[in-house]
Amino acid sequence: MNRHSPGVGMTGFASMAPAPAAELNPKELEELRGASDLLGGKRLAVLTGAGLSTDSGIPDYRGPGSAPRNPMTYQEFIGSEANRRRYWARNHIGWSHLRHADPNAGHAAVALLERRGLLTGLITQNVDRLHEDAGSVNVVDLHGRYDQVVCLSNGHIFSRRLIAAILEEINPGFLETAVESGVVEMAPDADATVEDSELITSFVMAVCPICGGTLKPDFVYFGENVPKDRVARAYEMVDNADALLVAGSSLTVQSGLRFVRHSAKTGKPVVIINRGTTRGDDFAELKLELGVSGALDYLARSLPDLPRASGPIGVSGG
Repeated sequence: MNRHSPGVGMTGFASMAPAPAAELNPKELEELRGASDLLGGKRLAVLTGAGLSTDSGIPDYRGPGSAPRNPMTYQEFIGSEANRRRYWARNHIGWSHLRHADPNAGHAAVALLERRGLLTGLITQNVDRLHEDAGSVNVVDLHGRYDQVVCLSNGHIFSRRLIAAILEEINPGFLETAVESGVVEMAPDADATVEDSELITSFVMAVCPICGGTLKPDFVYFGENVPKDRVARAYEMVDNADALLVAGSSLTVQSGLRFVRHSAKTGKPVVIINRGTTRGDDFAELKLELGVSGALDYLARSLPDLPRASGPIGVSGG
């Protein structure tokens, strides 16, 4: 079986080549040819959301058919020890399920677009790091990264794997009991809904291994601001591009929608690929209701090369 190098993100060990994209029907091909004509010859900034990772088995927040979710806010997390215990217990369960996800054909397509020199950069609202697993380099992880945990007291950074190992050691048998009790659903941030309230209240939280402070997954919660340097780097990618391609995002939150508005305001075409309406539809020159992975795979193979002078833009920032 064809295998690729281990990943560096949420999976840490992406082991299999992405599955091929679904076959496109004639109507979908016609729509994508229109997108290719519009985007051809232009350097692109790409913005991706949870809809891109559904083909990797990671649930969407707001896609068609997705269950309503009420994620914990930052204020709820820091304001209550009981909330933090509930969050970490459910997250520990979710991590054990979702950490095995591999990149799909859509992630591979975005990485190919970058290698071909067609991108100024990639902005992703996903925390799963599957873009990096697939080979993308110049990436702004807008909402943070799930492979890290941060200490809120002193800013110490730890790998999620290390914290998971600590949680397993201080909560022996917890995961096995959770499986027996039944997990109702997962969310893109690996939050898991569990019916057994006693199981949740019995969970022992880990503290910072260095200072004993409060730990939090290193991503942006609802009610928390995206760091300014991250936003500035994303705007730079959009400003250096000739067009913005949005894939798999409902653009419900302002953190992603602002780049669509900015592109439209500066006269740059916006193409959105997403099943279901988005808050950015009115700003888009073209909206495609197509499967994200198949559409990106088509564009990565069909868009023409740019002139040699327009080679890949170097990675900026960290």
